Amino acid sequence: MRNAGAVRAGVAMAACGVLLTTLAACGADGGTSSGRSSGDDARSDEARAVDLKRIPDVGDRYQKQIPANARQVVAVYGDGENSADSTIALFTRTGDTWKKERAWSGHNGKKGWTTEHRENDKRSPVGVFTLSDAGGVLADPGAKLPYTQTASIQAPHYWAKSHWHDFDYVIAIDYNRVKGTPPNDPNRPQGQSKGGSIWLHMDHGSGTSACVSQSKANMEYLLKTLDPKQHPVVVMGDKAELKA
Repeated sequence: MRNAGAVRAGVAMAACGVLLTTLAACGADGGTSSGRSSGDDARSDEARAVDLKRIPDVGDRYQKQIPANARQVVAVYGDGENSADSTIALFTRTGDTWKKERAWSGHNGKKGWTTEHRENDKRSPVGVFTLSDAGGVLADPGAKLPYTQTASIQAPHYWAKSHWHDFDYVIAIDYNRVKGTPPNDPNRPQGQSKGGSIWLHMDHGSGTSACVSQSKANMEYLLKTLDPKQHPVVVMGDKAELKA
């Protein structure tokens, strides 16, 4: 077990010095709103109680990357390779059966998706990634994942005002990061050129620098629902690539 108090407090202080580098992966994108709502999708109720043997619209390549012990999957279906719009859904598994719990709209990288993510390319990485740690500016809303509240994650106020609350809640996507550390830990195991600080975070109405964003209500829902005992993962990418 981690010594969360000591480890997280130390890392959060160390991360303050690299705040701008860390936030650049997720923050101010200069994009304009697509006009698409980040709230609950009107089809959410229809998505409930659907039993499945596989995560829908995910082909063998990525289906096989879902760990056998994963019982929760956040699926992010990008509208297109170069689109910033996406649909997000939560699936839970009992035995060998998946159930779609909810679905809603969100955003991804302002330039779309890539299977070869690089620092500042403004595209979200395609793949299957574990979800291990959470945090934010706001107090823990009742998260099951380890949660680090820290002001060091605050979006700078020289960014557009619409972005100021992006990091009130975040869930770290385990792409090029060290698990068991706060989301803004600066370490990049694969090197800085591969990018990092890819998060699920709150939406500002348009594409991100590489993260996946959604409404505050949906972030709170995920924080209260994703359980480390269920080994949650995110499966994310544009629809065509995910089906491959």
